[in-house]
Amino acid sequence: MESTKTAVNAYQAVQIDAAVLGASPHELIAKLLSKAISSIGEAKGYMLNNDIPNKAGQIKIAISIISDGLRGSLDMDAGGEIAENLDALYEYMLQRLMAGHAKNDPAALDEVNTLLREIKSGWDGIKP
Repeated sequence: MESTKTAVNAYQAVQIDAAVLGASPHELIAKLLSKAISSIGEAKGYMLNNDIPNKAGQIKIAISIISDGLRGSLDMDAGGEIAENLDALYEYMLQRLMAGHAKNDPAALDEVNTLLREIKSGWDGIKP
């Protein structure tokens, strides 16, 4: 049974790698935004069910995506004021996620999800 589980995990990893390798930079940001949104939604569900380990894991994923993926992709030189504003907004989101996690505050997670959905909506409207 363990070898089947390992094979399934390996298959899923290959599927994810293939999806990422075939994506344009624009699509990658859209995927990051989607994954952050879904991770925060899952974290909220775990929070409401008092499942602390899984809540922490999903918040960790969202924090990593925002700090490393989204903030890390900003081109501060070419992006000018928009990049600066997004950087500040991402920093605010990170603070709200950490506070929401520490205080078990679902409203903080909802706030970050709303902000990410607004960014994603704008991002999806951009033609690459």
